[in-house]
Amino acid sequence: MRKLIQSAHHSRRSTYVQSCRVQRPPPTDDLTGVKSFYLSCALGVIFSLLPLLHARAERQESQRAAREETLIIDAAAPQHAFPHFWEQMFGSGRANLSLRAAYRDDLRTVQNATDLRYIRFHGILDDENGVYDEDAQGHPVYNFSYVDQIYDGLLAAGVRPFVELSFMPRKLAANLKPHPFWYHPLPSPPNDKAKWQALIQAVTDHLVNRYGRDEVRQWYFEVWNEPNIDFWNGDPQQATYFALYDDTVAAIKKVDPAIRVGGPATAQAAWVDSFIAHCTRNHIPFDFVSTHVYGNDTSMDVFGRKLAIARRDMVARSAKKVYDQVKASPAPNTTIIWSEYNATYMNQVQVTDSAFMGPWLANNIRECDGLASLMSYWAFSDVFEEQGVVKTPFYGGYGLIAERGIPKAAYNAFALLHRLGNSRLSVDSENALATVGRSGQIVLAVWNYAEPGEAVPPRTFHLEVKNSEAKRYRMQFVDPDHGSALAAWQKIGGPTLPTLPQIRTLVDAAQLQPTKEHSLSDPVTVAAQGLALIELEDPARAEKASSQHRR
Repeated sequence: MRKLIQSAHHSRRSTYVQSCRVQRPPPTDDLTGVKSFYLSCALGVIFSLLPLLHARAERQESQRAAREETLIIDAAAPQHAFPHFWEQMFGSGRANLSLRAAYRDDLRTVQNATDLRYIRFHGILDDENGVYDEDAQGHPVYNFSYVDQIYDGLLAAGVRPFVELSFMPRKLAANLKPHPFWYHPLPSPPNDKAKWQALIQAVTDHLVNRYGRDEVRQWYFEVWNEPNIDFWNGDPQQATYFALYDDTVAAIKKVDPAIRVGGPATAQAAWVDSFIAHCTRNHIPFDFVSTHVYGNDTSMDVFGRKLAIARRDMVARSAKKVYDQVKASPAPNTTIIWSEYNATYMNQVQVTDSAFMGPWLANNIRECDGLASLMSYWAFSDVFEEQGVVKTPFYGGYGLIAERGIPKAAYNAFALLHRLGNSRLSVDSENALATVGRSGQIVLAVWNYAEPGEAVPPRTFHLEVKNSEAKRYRMQFVDPDHGSALAAWQKIGGPTLPTLPQIRTLVDAAQLQPTKEHSLSDPVTVAAQGLALIELEDPARAEKASSQHRR
């Protein structure tokens, strides 16, 4: 394409030069002829440039139009239920970290901004929690002291466990080669099936006795973590994992058949169809399927072939794949849980620490609506040690809260998206969500998606609302310059260990700007990587909803 453009430019320039060389300029004493000659040349230049100028103007107009949208929202249009599947479950650092004050502080902070109900973490069975040992004769010895402290803490905070049964205690491990994580979990099958089942039954029985059968029935029990990659060294991986699942679910259901158990907890949206087929063929119970995906997973890993899928769409495309597999299976009504997802599985400052996460999250919510019951963002806090002790607040950690309790832009994005209503309205846009809240008010999210490092101009939205008396709207937003502690950290030189005054400065910079009111006719302009939450003010709808609620 570049060569064609260069040839066209060369052709236009040659035509102009040749037209000026058709005849020599008249003698300089013939002023009229000289003026006429140069005027004709000038006109030739102008006319030769007109197509280029016109094409440029058309491109600019097209680009401008592409960055402007009119959102037409009909308040009387049909609605569908819009449960907040994206904010009811979060992942976190390993189980033992939940005993720390910083973990619990961050948990309360995220609870205040979301509808957090479940927490998932690795390692409840790891040796650092002292769950399993053996005496001199090789008899099992159980100790649930840390397990109780961990789950007591979650329940006291008003959060239930999504129990990931991992990893293998050393005395039960068939293979002592550790996983590379800093805390060295053992991704091994058990060396004794009977002892493994006895451990799982003992854990389940203890939880039921401590917290009550009705409580534990509201938990989820997930067997292992990502057995299709390096978190499981059984050989062959799938067959040995399925054997582990069979043994585990049998032990749990022996205590209470109503406890919810599932898997395969895979990376890269793998094995779900095979897992369902295995369970149904062998009459093995399962109450949900779970799997994971990240925005930078490759199409080869997720779909088995090369496809042009951007980070923006990878989670939704994977969710649709699994949804279709479940619907086509012998158990089409099975609950689908994405027990891990994020924009990246790598540490990338300009992704998870930045305002990029706002549009990315909002778009995933738009695309994944109806495809899953729960989607667990990995993770709620950077109290997290898979790569070792955190050394600096902004290193591309997965959490919504950076080290030392500093909220990230992603935290603000979740806080804004939490205010979306529980019913969804149709709006013809890939950059907006329209909902209706309990008060009857229309609540919108609009965004301007841009990949890290991508130069994208602001996007302008014009609001056109039908069947509503709304005249004004309230708006809050997060973008690289507002509600982003990363920008503030960079401005003060990116200190590895911020001082206490610097931490206070960063926490202040992370706060959302106060809500501002606007006339409905005012356009909404959103910066690149910006997300705005818009609440329309319609007194009549609010009063109607209030009167219906009073009844």
